[in-house]
Amino acid sequence: MSVWRDCGGYHEQLQRDSHFLCSDQRTDPDLVEKLVLQLNRIYPQILTDKEAHRFRNLSLPATVRMAELLNHLHGKGEEACHEFYIALHIHAEHIYSSLPSRVRQREMTDINWTNSLIIHPEQHMVNDQGPMFFLSCFSFVLGIAMLYYNREGETLRCTGPLLHCSAIRLSKGAKDVLISYAEV
Repeated sequence: MSVWRDCGGYHEQLQRDSHFLCSDQRTDPDLVEKLVLQLNRIYPQILTDKEAHRFRNLSLPATVRMAELLNHLHGKGEEACHEFYIALHIHAEHIYSSLPSRVRQREMTDINWTNSLIIHPEQHMVNDQGPMFFLSCFSFVLGIAMLYYNREGETLRCTGPLLHCSAIRLSKGAKDVLISYAEV
């Protein structure tokens, strides 16, 4: 609902959607009747019995009654416009979802959604050296940790091969130092 408020609120949205709602192919006499009854029964402060009777007058075409209802609701304020949209959503989902403001809102949401789906590979790649680099760094750290914890006592027999393996991606000087610790 916040998108509606960002676009100027229900009051302005109803003003923009009025032409669409009053077009001949959209305005059904039964729909006008349902909307008037909904607003009158549930929200009598928005549409009194006398006003509802005026909008239910079948001698007037449905387009005229819809236009008068929209003008009346527009004069009542933001809450009345909001309740009209709720009633329209309940009684005519197909018209509600094809309102110009709803179509624009969906398009904006789709654009924002697809923009958030763009994958930026450079954000997810820590380095370009691959999994072997990770494994060699991990085994190096593990080897150093094992040397640190076992330096005063007996060296573990498994640290030698582990340190040899971790020296794969290191420079020549680092390899020599690491291997010398492994052989000690």
